[in-house]
Amino acid sequence: MSHHLDSPQARQDVRLDTTDLYLFRGRHGSAFVLNTCHSLGQAPTPGWHPEGRYELKVDLDGDAVEDLTYRFTFDERDEDGTQRFDLRVLTGPDAADPHAEGEVLLRARTGADPGTGTNTGTSTDSGIRVWAGRAADPFSIEPTVLHAVGHAVHEGTVPDLGDWTPARARNLFADQDVHSLVLEVPDEHLPSTAADGRIRVWAVAWLATDAGGWRPVNRIGLPMIHPLFAQLDDDLAERLNEGTPATDRATHAALLTQRIAGFVAAHGTAADPTAYAERLVDRLLPNVLPYTVGTPASFDLLGWNGRNLTDDAPDVVFTLAADSPISLGLGRGSVPRSPSENFPYVSPIS
Repeated sequence: MSHHLDSPQARQDVRLDTTDLYLFRGRHGSAFVLNTCHSLGQAPTPGWHPEGRYELKVDLDGDAVEDLTYRFTFDERDEDGTQRFDLRVLTGPDAADPHAEGEVLLRARTGADPGTGTNTGTSTDSGIRVWAGRAADPFSIEPTVLHAVGHAVHEGTVPDLGDWTPARARNLFADQDVHSLVLEVPDEHLPSTAADGRIRVWAVAWLATDAGGWRPVNRIGLPMIHPLFAQLDDDLAERLNEGTPATDRATHAALLTQRIAGFVAAHGTAADPTAYAERLVDRLLPNVLPYTVGTPASFDLLGWNGRNLTDDAPDVVFTLAADSPISLGLGRGSVPRSPSENFPYVSPIS
């Protein structure tokens, strides 16, 4: 799993479970895809939580603090199962303020045919496009390897795959679906001032509290962080969803370094497992997805620049964590409904 069902709170209501975050070059700008509400979970009603918020956070200057937030909020489901939603933008200090209202960019409805233009969400002047609806899950995972790696990282051992071989690989999520938010933003709306010219992106699902505030339920940046470190540690899973990227290193670096060092030491692939672990954790934290706007996305062993819908994140992250090749034995053919090159890029399900 990338972040599917990754914590007790997420499993309690999968409408707030941010399963995957993607960022890549679209047809007319930078495309963000945030998937939630996986079909393997138990949702009270499928879709988006009417008392929730779904926010895409963008750090423009490299300090791990958001300078730009795109916020989605949803009405209750109508009798036909669709939901009306608002997209707001918050900038400057408001981007990190849960009480700020922001500017309404558009109001649309879920599930419309993107080909009709009904729900492309193009605002009058800005060129922003939005689609929200049920779609095939583009992510693939092999459960035997997934669970073996999770146990090994937790225990500081080599993954025990038993008699499993790549020939027996299966995609746990084949024929499963998610609810996708797709946002395409003109590149000029994302001006990086960071030293390396990149933006950093993450997403947060929030739930309204009885006291009138907002509680973070799920936070996602890089793929595979939760299944790597927290499959057997619900307390860590909850803590990884709390806080902000700016506090990630102070909060989590020591424990994550310890677990990677034990995993690498068991493989015997690094002369100094702790030093290797420190370098890798320095890449993993803060937990944000880096991207150079206007360039082809790629999440692979050579580097991370956004994430395509077809990138093989599990192989990449597990191999880096072990400092040794780990393959799940899956290819693009394991996803029955492939993503599209055209907006909304995911594969809608009516």
